[in-house]
Amino acid sequence: MVFYIHMKNFETRLNSIITRLRDHGYRLTPQRMAVIKILITREDHPSAEKIYQQVKQEFPMTSLATVYKTIGILKDIGEVQELGLKDHRARYDGRTAHPHPHLICIRCNKIIDTEISSLSKLSESIAQNYGYLIVNQRLDFFGICPSCQEIES
Repeated sequence: MVFYIHMKNFETRLNSIITRLRDHGYRLTPQRMAVIKILITREDHPSAEKIYQQVKQEFPMTSLATVYKTIGILKDIGEVQELGLKDHRARYDGRTAHPHPHLICIRCNKIIDTEISSLSKLSESIAQNYGYLIVNQRLDFFGICPSCQEIES
């Protein structure tokens, strides 16, 4: 099931990404905008192929390479997280710019966003204890979602 974010949050997030892209000198093509809108509205953390299928409906001449290039740019400027799964198919989270943990079902590959308020404190503590300058972080939890647990019962 795909859910969409509230319009005010959508506009704020979209404007933030547009500003960052412009600040980095990137053009805002209609196809790029379509990819961005999909990434910030879908909660299901789509793969590049799913994004491509959705963009093609509006822009039939768009290539999969365009989707990957846009995702790459957004990753480079810190606006998208790439989530690798056991099937070696990356999925993408563009709903929030900050790193946050995910719950990932090992059966159906469903991904849910979570928030842990102490995650930034943990990152700071690790940086201090080991002398690292943390530039990014990723923490995911793998398990079996409630739907898959029902199927087993």
